[in-house]
Amino acid sequence: MLLPTYDEADNVVDMLVALRAAVPDADIVVIDDDSPDGTGKLAEDFAASDGRVEVLHRSGKHGLGAAYRHGFERVAESGHDVVVTMDSDFSHDPAVVPSLLLAVERGADLVIGSRYVAGGGTVNWPLRRRVLSRWGNRYTGAVLRLPVRDITSGFRAYRASALTAISPWTTTAEGYAFLTELVRRTVASGGTVVETPITFKDRERGTSKMSFAIIVESMVRVTRWGLADRLRAGRRREAR
Repeated sequence: MLLPTYDEADNVVDMLVALRAAVPDADIVVIDDDSPDGTGKLAEDFAASDGRVEVLHRSGKHGLGAAYRHGFERVAESGHDVVVTMDSDFSHDPAVVPSLLLAVERGADLVIGSRYVAGGGTVNWPLRRRVLSRWGNRYTGAVLRLPVRDITSGFRAYRASALTAISPWTTTAEGYAFLTELVRRTVASGGTVVETPITFKDRERGTSKMSFAIIVESMVRVTRWGLADRLRAGRRREAR
């Protein structure tokens, strides 16, 4: 399991305890971007008594995509069959992790904890954020022609072999664009993507890392990818 953190001192220990209860045999990798609030030290203290928690300390805040690329490279060497990614602020419920793992066991290459399939939803989100998230996902799905409703959800389980096949460490995007790129690559490679309903609960402790720059990057990259895909498709038609 990969758990990226930045200034999550209020949440990280409770999250590790909850994950250990939900998936007792999981190996957990905390990827901390040099949190000034001591998150990394708290995770290290927990790891010292747990034995199946590793903490990767990164020099500075470099973004979600960079943190996950570091984590993916680390677990690629470990021989695990499944890799789970999730937020550390309890917006993703640790108790749902076993259902994600079960979906991989049943044949999925990528399982997405989805807010936008039947049974999914959000709690304590302001209207503006709900509208922005739904619109962003619909726009992304339409432009990239992806059969996925919640493309920007970070609560996921990947079959390790399918993840390796799309070389996530070669991506360059951050934030939502990074998450979108992994879905795009999985679909393009012929991987099976499944969505399972989750209830996303807005964080109760700490500060959100979402920013306007992350949203802009996502929309710009999605538009460019969509245009590039259509250009390539047009060239293929002309070549026939």
